[in-house]
Amino acid sequence: MKTIKGPALFLAQFVGDDAPFNSLDAICGWAAGLGYKGVQIPTWDRRLIDLERAASSQDYCDEITGTVAAHGMEVTELSTHLQGQLVAAHPVYDELLDGFAPPELHGKPAARQAWACEQVRLAARASRRMGLSAMPTFSGALAWPFLYPFPQRPPGLIESAFDELAARWRPLLDACEESGVDACFELHPGEDLHDGVSYEMFLARVDNHTRANLLYDPSHFVLQQLDYLEHLEIYRDRIRAFHVKDAEFVPSGRQGVYGGYQSWVDRAGRFRSLGDGQVDFGRIFSQMAAHDFDGWAVLEWECALKHPEDGAREGAEFIARHIIRVTDHAFDDFAGAGTDEGANRRILGLEGTT
Repeated sequence: MKTIKGPALFLAQFVGDDAPFNSLDAICGWAAGLGYKGVQIPTWDRRLIDLERAASSQDYCDEITGTVAAHGMEVTELSTHLQGQLVAAHPVYDELLDGFAPPELHGKPAARQAWACEQVRLAARASRRMGLSAMPTFSGALAWPFLYPFPQRPPGLIESAFDELAARWRPLLDACEESGVDACFELHPGEDLHDGVSYEMFLARVDNHTRANLLYDPSHFVLQQLDYLEHLEIYRDRIRAFHVKDAEFVPSGRQGVYGGYQSWVDRAGRFRSLGDGQVDFGRIFSQMAAHDFDGWAVLEWECALKHPEDGAREGAEFIARHIIRVTDHAFDDFAGAGTDEGANRRILGLEGTT
């Protein structure tokens, strides 16, 4: 059995223009001081990493990992969530998604998509240079505006969307294979891959590609009212990354899963800091230990109420308490009789039988 690594911190929600959040060295010093042992780096933020340079320069990658190691930590993964979102974007979201790409690509969806695909390839190569095996990402979405089947969808609409999504991702998955890196799709509302069924639709279209794997984040399943513990069992062999994030769902007579267009504070389903929501992390960490998951437990802090620095401090302690240091021997070994095959046959009453 293997022990989950952690605690680690996804830096995307913390990086900013003010110290200590404005450089990789400074933010790592802050995170290490809270007890974190690893950081997941968002590759779209040049305050933390120059992705183009990382893909082509081993010296630069060594510099990045050295900066993190100087604080007693490791790089856990390189995230391409925002770039993955742009691999497939329905035109209705074009203006909203322009902010995920460089200014020179705004208003140019075709060029933006080409840039995003190249970014995923670069991140796979940079991950290989850093000795990483998983790359968290989003799938993007062509069918999401048609999630609810009214007005009635024309036959074949969803199938065509998933055919195109698979066609765009297949060469990127092949690039991941070349680099020895798993693309770990976070199943997330707003993405065409948002639950197990949609993931399986995609997986079938990429011929069960060995690099089309999953990032497990139970918070999104609480908000969808999906059984996150059963999901963990069903996809145990495909889960290669783990975001530790809490959530709560408190429906009322006025709103449910769809949230009534309310802000995060006023939605029935909302993300919470670790320990403040409804996710049963005791069960999750137990199941993952039983599954021999040996990746990182990475805090993704998103909370509508609590200050992020408090969430980060409490999150490190929370994850550390939940990581199970797995046993190296059975608890009842003291009672073992040290039998052999002959003894086993005698115990079973098979001695002397033909």
